[in-house]
Amino acid sequence: MKRTVSMLLALTLGLTLVGCSGQRGEKNPDPEVSTPVEESQTTEPRSFTDSLGRTVELPAQIDHIAVSAAMAQRVVAPLAADKMIGRSGEFTEAEREYYTDAYAELPVVGEFYGKETGDLEVLLSSGAQVVIDVGTPKDGLAEDLDALTRQTGIPFVHISFYADAMDEVYIKLGELLNMPDEAEKLAAYCRETYDMVQAIADKAEKANILYVVGDKGLNVIARGSYHAGVIDMLTNNLAVVDNPVSKGFGNEVDMEQILLWDPDIIFFSPESIYDTVADDPLYQQVTAIRNGAYYKVPLGPDNWMGFPPSVQQLLGMQWMAKVLYPDLADYDLYERVNEFYTLFYHKPLSQEEFDKLVAGSLSPKA
Repeated sequence: MKRTVSMLLALTLGLTLVGCSGQRGEKNPDPEVSTPVEESQTTEPRSFTDSLGRTVELPAQIDHIAVSAAMAQRVVAPLAADKMIGRSGEFTEAEREYYTDAYAELPVVGEFYGKETGDLEVLLSSGAQVVIDVGTPKDGLAEDLDALTRQTGIPFVHISFYADAMDEVYIKLGELLNMPDEAEKLAAYCRETYDMVQAIADKAEKANILYVVGDKGLNVIARGSYHAGVIDMLTNNLAVVDNPVSKGFGNEVDMEQILLWDPDIIFFSPESIYDTVADDPLYQQVTAIRNGAYYKVPLGPDNWMGFPPSVQQLLGMQWMAKVLYPDLADYDLYERVNEFYTLFYHKPLSQEEFDKLVAGSLSPKA
């Protein structure tokens, strides 16, 4: 954080740029970033209170936004990709096919909070009227965002994200961006989906499972960790550890512990050992593997179970409920997933594309 502020001070002293009012230098420092059109004429600024209780002044109309990091990008893009001045990182070819061309072709400007890979000159010259941060509130976050706001002249705002309140995230974003009707469409899908899956979870006799990640098959997503929200909602997550790690790589354990847990069902993350685990003599001692009761989590464009945790958890919870409790999950999974892709990625999903996404994910490994 201190490094970021120091860099910003140096840049703001050395550049003839003013970020807070949308004025820009005469030259664009990055040829890949087109100079944005002049901001809409506004009369009076307005106040916005973010999820941390911080009140910032914003233009009445917001046409150019930046996101702080990849998490914010995943949440904001479904609502306002056309307002984004750039993306936080490159897409792989596999990821690119799920996005509209206009969004996929946005320039990469990096991250401005957290990894701090962003090009601050580009941010300051982009005309961005607000930088949106999305995630869990961390200690010191308010102070950090206040410092960034002071040093850049661009308001940094935080929207807290939780799996059980995604609808509230979009309502808040709709308020921020003056897009209440568009935000409500996304919020309605979030609300309906979560309530539907929660009703299934309430009725189900919970399956004893492990979620295994990593290329060695010795990391698990522990009960109570931030990444385990969907898993804990729908299952009896056997991975109980003393200090759950709230990171996508989970908690490292050993094979002895996995054998002691002896799950009935195992879900493997896309990058894990799903394809080779049947040949592992130690894993063959686990009930789930011996019975072929294991599945690969779908991937496209992100891991459906939420690594990183984001709106794709809506896909993961519907998929997992369908796999574990098909008698209770009486919806057509393709129809639900296609609706999600249409709303959140703005690209309908064909039956063929769906079948490719869920290959190895809907039936136990034979």
